[in-house]
Amino acid sequence: MALKRTYRWQNWSGTVSCEPHHRSRPLGIEEIQSEVLRCAEEGERLRVVGSGHSFSPLCYSDENQMSLDDFTGIEAADLERRRVWVRAGTTLRELGTLLFERGLALESLGDIDEQTVAGAISTGTHGSGLSFGSLSSQVTGLKLVVADGTVKTLTRDTGAELLDAAALSLGALGVITHVELQCVDAYRLHCQSFRAPLEETLVRLDEYLHGYRSFEFFWFPYSEIAQIKCMDSTRRPANLWQPAKLASDLALENGLMWALSETARRLPALSERISRFAAQRVPVSQSVRDAHQGLATRRLLRYHQTEYSIPLDRLPMAIRQIDRLISALRFRVHFPLHVSFVKADSLWLSPSYQRESAYVAVHMYRGMPYEDYFAAVTDIFDRNDGRPHWGKQHDKTAHELRSLYPRFDDFRQLRQEMDPRGLFLNPHLADLFDIQRR
Repeated sequence: MALKRTYRWQNWSGTVSCEPHHRSRPLGIEEIQSEVLRCAEEGERLRVVGSGHSFSPLCYSDENQMSLDDFTGIEAADLERRRVWVRAGTTLRELGTLLFERGLALESLGDIDEQTVAGAISTGTHGSGLSFGSLSSQVTGLKLVVADGTVKTLTRDTGAELLDAAALSLGALGVITHVELQCVDAYRLHCQSFRAPLEETLVRLDEYLHGYRSFEFFWFPYSEIAQIKCMDSTRRPANLWQPAKLASDLALENGLMWALSETARRLPALSERISRFAAQRVPVSQSVRDAHQGLATRRLLRYHQTEYSIPLDRLPMAIRQIDRLISALRFRVHFPLHVSFVKADSLWLSPSYQRESAYVAVHMYRGMPYEDYFAAVTDIFDRNDGRPHWGKQHDKTAHELRSLYPRFDDFRQLRQEMDPRGLFLNPHLADLFDIQRR
């Protein structure tokens, strides 16, 4: 097991950094157990880090940090039941290829596929479509090394209640080493991107949501334009060479947006005009892709992000409120809001717990002031029963979270039983769960 004594870690967006005094990269279960026991014996804390795509300080540690980058791959596959056991450090992109080779696919995937499997389920990473839950809801089994160094196995078949707690647990219950995922047969997607008026999009929400397998939209502040992205299953052959999608992903959604964002950062007074300009250049394209290649989009720009889940029926009102807010307070923002949809689930800490949800993600280009903008938009989410996405920036306290997540205190009690000394805590989690730091 490789150890590093001097190391500076930074998350993808650059919003969180730390210098753990000890970093490990275990190669197997025994080395993971050994590191957990060492930290326990020395009275120190341990946080596991994935690809760093969380905007919140979930992985922050100035003590011990563990990376599972060397613990990857599919360990077992039950093709008849379409279930696979995956090592925790496997990225979603790697997993997509491995599943495709076995004739399988994930039923849904988020906008980014660079996260590790364990990191993605631990924060509630999700795609879009009311027929699908978050990636955490696709978990049928877990193996984790708990605070006493033993390996605990949880499965949907033998302990659904406990799995509902552990499948989305912020890394607070132990080190997840393996994840069993319920998959589906491999499929292809007909992907479309086009422009539509924002108000028309809100009026036709039900039509879009039930007319396509997957539907999401982006809205550019100060404009009346939304970018619609919708997908349907198809038997048509995949387009192996797709210049339109390549141009959209790299040139328009990354290259052009980078140039516009740098202009807005240097000349923030132009943000309103830049947003309107970008809205007029929303790519109009169609492509056919295998699912593991069609669901995610390459994101090269770095930004700040907050995201909240609100009840589905509150979305039109919330978007109109945000529109009026931005126009009234003249926030200097050009980055679009991203709206996606997730079905209800039973996971204790899920933002979609027992309700169909619309997720609204709000962005600000890195290097531009975002605090006042995020605070004002968060007030609107609060008025609409918003629940924060755990991997995004938010300032919710345990008192507030208790009223938002019906099983929040159940999770706090379980965490205390499984890790009474707080081996897997950091300052951020201690604050979230209202635990006095030792």
